Amino acid sequence: MRAADRVKSPSRHFKRIIIVVLLVVVVFLVSTARLFVWAPSDTPSRADAIVALGGDPGQLRMKSAVKLAEAGKAPIVVISLGGDSKVRCPRTPKGIEVICFRPDPVNTRGEAEFIGRLAGRYHWRSVALVTSRAQDTRARILVRRCFSGSVYVITASLPWYDWPYQIAYGWGALVKALLLYRAC
Repeated sequence: MRAADRVKSPSRHFKRIIIVVLLVVVVFLVSTARLFVWAPSDTPSRADAIVALGGDPGQLRMKSAVKLAEAGKAPIVVISLGGDSKVRCPRTPKGIEVICFRPDPVNTRGEAEFIGRLAGRYHWRSVALVTSRAQDTRARILVRRCFSGSVYVITASLPWYDWPYQIAYGWGALVKALLLYRAC
């Protein structure tokens, strides 16, 4: 083997490593965009209930859920107050029933379990979840494990400065939901 061949060998090996790393980065970025940034959103004409998931400091989800109910999308609004004791159940116009709750555990899984129990009690066949895009995929998975009816997801806006945290948290929580929480 010539000396020139030995010099090229590490270079070829290095190029392959770079290509694999770039491929992994591209797959990660495309997956992140699809799962958390541009997750599909539904627009149901009607549902049995609208559920606003918690973890929303600006309460945009809660406000969106109430507006949807006022527009006639569902007669019941279910609002997760999350773990923040300062968040209170909103006042709504007459004709709209509001159910507020604090999930146990205080996460999307606890919310999904509560939704499943309520759906059984009220005989719901469909729910519309109001959440952020970063939580959309995980919320669908967890709620579908606890509720056999149709699950629609409507996303509320998220401030630009929350995106980095929400994406990082979203990846960890999605992996946890897929690997650890296999049942309702």
